[in-house]
Amino acid sequence: MAPAASARRTPRPLTYAQAGVDIAAGDELVDFLKAVNPAIGGFSGLFSLPSGLRRPRLVASTDGVGTKLLIAQLAGRHETVGIDLVAMVVNDLVVCGARPLFFLDYFATGRLKQHEARAVLKGVIDGCAQANCPLLGGETAEMPGMYAPGHYDLAGFAVGVVEADRVIDGRGVRSGDVLLGMGSSGLHSNGFSLVRRVLLAGGEPAQARRALRRRPWRGGPTLADALLEPTRIYVKPMLDLVGRFPIKAAAHITGGGIAGNLVRVLPPGVRAWIDLDAWRPQPIFDLIAREGPVEETEMFRAFNMGIGMILVVAPDVAGRVAARAERLGETCRPIGWIDSAPRRKAPPIVELVRRSQQ
Repeated sequence: MAPAASARRTPRPLTYAQAGVDIAAGDELVDFLKAVNPAIGGFSGLFSLPSGLRRPRLVASTDGVGTKLLIAQLAGRHETVGIDLVAMVVNDLVVCGARPLFFLDYFATGRLKQHEARAVLKGVIDGCAQANCPLLGGETAEMPGMYAPGHYDLAGFAVGVVEADRVIDGRGVRSGDVLLGMGSSGLHSNGFSLVRRVLLAGGEPAQARRALRRRPWRGGPTLADALLEPTRIYVKPMLDLVGRFPIKAAAHITGGGIAGNLVRVLPPGVRAWIDLDAWRPQPIFDLIAREGPVEETEMFRAFNMGIGMILVVAPDVAGRVAARAERLGETCRPIGWIDSAPRRKAPPIVELVRRSQQ
């Protein structure tokens, strides 16, 4: 005999939290961010353009941190990747002379963990302070099933402004100009798929965690320390230099290395020569090359090799630009020069050479 309808069990109502999305946790994170900017939490962020601009041009950029995040997740250290995020975006703005106005972030994870999210976003806040631009807002997305347990992703977006007649566009680059290299803090946020393949046993978690704890240099940092060194933010020194000197072109050295990025800001008909003997990359680059092994040409294609920003200036101001950058706390030195390409209207060329071998 069938049971009476009244005796049938009524299913318990499902909640969003049971499906893996904790709205209360997201609200708690927003409350944490409101301590930085009380306007955070609305549907959008409002920003007033600075006064006194004659012909302002807005400049926008977006980027992420890439697989460096996997190193942070393996090491359980999340406090610096937010700085990386800001750096990768605002360094791309400042190469055209733009001053960052505001920054927005996107944090996505399978399950929101307050301590991780707060550490990451604290890094974003620190990065914004270094870049002298406010965190205007952002988005936190909890997406169960999209990310493996313990994993998250980051993206960022920024808007800057520059006067139309102060845009750095490379059109004034001429034969005889000097290339100044500003030092990186290490790997920055590029090439980490190769790094993981070489130094972390391909990424297998248990072996990778052990590898991150080792000290490849006697008395030096752990491998995790070296790999998680945050990307240098060049905004303040760059804006100081741009305000004092005629900077003809600037290149942020990211994926693609020195040649792949410098060529993007040079006009047709010129050739840039980079003297690889002009500086010594940090020990982390030697370690990757040796343990790979990775050939020098591939190292310079995948990594910044110790140079995070390159400026093109006239020879009569090169010494003063470098000296001012050094006073601002940067390592800055001549690393090459410009001459004419073989054909006047040919695409720009970047050559990597060693003067000691010429």
